[in-house]
Amino acid sequence: MDTATSHQKQPTATAADAAAHAVKTTLVGVVVNASLAAIKGLAGLLGHSYALIADATESLMDIMQSLVVLGGIRIASVPPDDTHPYGHGKAEPLAAVVVAMGLIAVAVGLAIQSVREILAPHYAPAPFTLIVLVGVILVKETLFRFVIKVGRDVQSTAVKTDAWHHRSDAITSLAAFIGISIAVVGGEGYESADDWAALAACGIIGFNGYRLLRPAIAEVMDQAPDPAICESVRTIAAGVSGVTDLHTCAVRKMGFDYFVDLHVHVDGAMSVRRGHEVAHEVKNAICRANPRIRDVLVHIEPAEEGGASC
Repeated sequence: MDTATSHQKQPTATAADAAAHAVKTTLVGVVVNASLAAIKGLAGLLGHSYALIADATESLMDIMQSLVVLGGIRIASVPPDDTHPYGHGKAEPLAAVVVAMGLIAVAVGLAIQSVREILAPHYAPAPFTLIVLVGVILVKETLFRFVIKVGRDVQSTAVKTDAWHHRSDAITSLAAFIGISIAVVGGEGYESADDWAALAACGIIGFNGYRLLRPAIAEVMDQAPDPAICESVRTIAAGVSGVTDLHTCAVRKMGFDYFVDLHVHVDGAMSVRRGHEVAHEVKNAICRANPRIRDVLVHIEPAEEGGASC
């Protein structure tokens, strides 16, 4: 691999392996979120903390959105058929779009309720809720680091979006911890501090939702993936015997797979049969180097008609 691709970890697993890994990781998140939602909801009700109840609500939404991610991954893994010759890969970024929009919706809903709680007098939160929050923050941050690593390894927009849900949950828990601490230490007159903390957390959650929505939409719109992938394809193709130059190299991501369009220059006097063989050699070399590349469309051009490289 040349220096142009050294910074990008090239996929070594197949798309099926990547999808299976993504599914297992998402299921882990569902189980953890279900446990935390129950713990936070109960602690919030017993401890008179709306910030903690809001945090539990976000965990419940995380479960639903993780299930959306899971559905998107499973659909994206379905092989091509007559009506979907390129496969069902777009289901994966579409799931990420749904999840990101859900995150924004949760932020708006919790913000409205936070304002209502600020305006309505209520009991100060109980000190024991702080212990619950410390545990939640540690678990959610650990889960975020685990899931984001998997998302980057398998290059899944949906899994990375799901990971940031866990980070958002950790942020809301941290905000709740700060707010409850102020309410407990400040005493009378500071009862709404945890509600203000919940409101601040909503702003962070909404921003994360917007930040995650952009790359998901970009992938749905076939935005080019990391330039390192194209550079790797060009380097491999240029090393095939018979290739004199490259003209066009376009790569697009479909779920866990990549599709490549490549214009290759060969000797203009080369026979059609030999040009066909060179095209297959180029395709095979690229697919062997990166198992995530499902197909390579190679267009052969005579060298004397060459143009600028992509």
